[in-house]
Amino acid sequence: MEEVATKSQKTKAKTTMSGAAALVNCLIREGVETLFGYPGGAIMPVYDALFDQKDKIKHIMTRHEQGATHAAQGFARVSGKVGVCLATSGPGATNLITGLADAQLDSTPMVCITGQVPGKMIGSDAFQETDIVSISMAVTKWNIQVTKAKDIPNAVAKAFFIARSGKPGPVLVDITKDAQFEVADFEEYETCDQIRSYVPNPKLSEKALDDAAKLINSAKKPLILFGHGVLLSNAKKEFQEFVEKTGIPAAWTIMGLSALPTSHPLNVGMLGMHGNYAPNILTNECDVLIAVGMRFDDRVTGDVSRYAKQAKVIHLEIDPAEINKNVEADVPVLGNCKESLAALLNKVNKKKHDEWLTRFKELNAQEEEKVIKNELNPQADEPMSMGEVIKHISNISRGNAIIVTDVGQHQMVAQRYYKYANWKSNVTSGGLGTMGFALPAAIGAKFAAPHRQVIAVIGDGGFQMTIQELGVIFETKVDVKILLLNNEFLGMVRQWQDMFFEKRYSSVDMVNPDFQMIAKGYGIASEKVTEREKLEDSIHRFLNHEGSYLLEVMVGKENNIFPMIPTGASVSEIRLE
Repeated sequence: MEEVATKSQKTKAKTTMSGAAALVNCLIREGVETLFGYPGGAIMPVYDALFDQKDKIKHIMTRHEQGATHAAQGFARVSGKVGVCLATSGPGATNLITGLADAQLDSTPMVCITGQVPGKMIGSDAFQETDIVSISMAVTKWNIQVTKAKDIPNAVAKAFFIARSGKPGPVLVDITKDAQFEVADFEEYETCDQIRSYVPNPKLSEKALDDAAKLINSAKKPLILFGHGVLLSNAKKEFQEFVEKTGIPAAWTIMGLSALPTSHPLNVGMLGMHGNYAPNILTNECDVLIAVGMRFDDRVTGDVSRYAKQAKVIHLEIDPAEINKNVEADVPVLGNCKESLAALLNKVNKKKHDEWLTRFKELNAQEEEKVIKNELNPQADEPMSMGEVIKHISNISRGNAIIVTDVGQHQMVAQRYYKYANWKSNVTSGGLGTMGFALPAAIGAKFAAPHRQVIAVIGDGGFQMTIQELGVIFETKVDVKILLLNNEFLGMVRQWQDMFFEKRYSSVDMVNPDFQMIAKGYGIASEKVTEREKLEDSIHRFLNHEGSYLLEVMVGKENNIFPMIPTGASVSEIRLE
């Protein structure tokens, strides 16, 4: 009898509920307070369960499922939490694919939950049936289909663990409608912190750390390249201390931007195709290259066969698959960047590299003279430039805003000229380059950080790809500032046709609607600026307005963005004009 009593005491309490209610309870236990989605037939039981938990989970209904994924991405990138979105089966699920691919390339933790037709109908070509598990396999870190209610908690627990651990990424959980309806007994939800054969955080190698420190301490012309891994691992303190102790100039990828304040004396600017002149040129002159949480994307390396061949390469990276993938590492340091940097700090010497930094200043002066001066201060008879608009936005906001950019010329300009003062203040589509990203991502970012100012910087092309998400602003009154830099072109494509296709402009002219009328229709205050004399005052009104605001600025139609590394060229061949 005593043994029976003991077993009884160990038995966990069970609660009877539907699979849909269990799913919502799992989300609450994972700390989800805000999610994004769009309802439909196969996910209706979940929406019904959400109705009972409205005081605990806020559902933001986007106007398209792609918008839900980007909003979830913006939320995740700013909050550091897992972004969550819901969609129905068939087209609802397939509309998630672009956002999943974007999150996969930019290592954004996201859990997407899709409804599916009832289990017995799978394979029958039922209405709105699609095999989303197969379709999403290439663009998710992990996915699963659940056909029994009892399996929902375990799938959700694994999904959140996989999405947020190691190198983060998107996960998809597809749940059949009958599993959502099915009533079952559920034990207390348990989060997941371990999966057999999955090693998200590799153990640091003491030898690798020693080898890296030896190279760093003996380097004469070292250069740090930092990427998204610094932000993802929350290595703010460790990274800045590492830079300052070693005295090494540090350059950023567009995903690493805001990990170190723009004004920091050792922040030497942006890498890659439209990056700064000095860090690109000097990549091929440094003796030790220290890559921290970045993956040597082709936009950074240019012609990889002529990339940093003279340098010893140290690569701090959490994902073993990234080591030696594009650039051979002499010393790979596998592990979480925060832990790797903390360990290295104890092994590196305090140094300065004043002579080496002088080389950056010399090249910066060339870029200032040939590019920056004209971009930020055009002649009075020239059209307004994107750079001067961003300069004013940066000055007036004092670099404190979260800048969410779309993709194209304005993206490069915003990242080059906004002076980021705060950690986690840059949200963009870096790897996939998704036009239409900015507006919904800015909405998600604002829900993640309601106390901060969020500015979506968008071109006239990308704006129209997800413009329907203005409906979310109209409905929720979320305060997102929208800066529309309108050049009436698909600007970056036009620039390439100008430079590499003999100015044969093919399908890049934008015949635009009246954006002011559209904003008015959604109840959003707006203003259009066509004269430089009115620009600064309009930006003050834009930033000081209570509530969302659309500021449309007409900028030069055929302005090109420099510097530029042409496709296939070496970083040494970066052009200033």
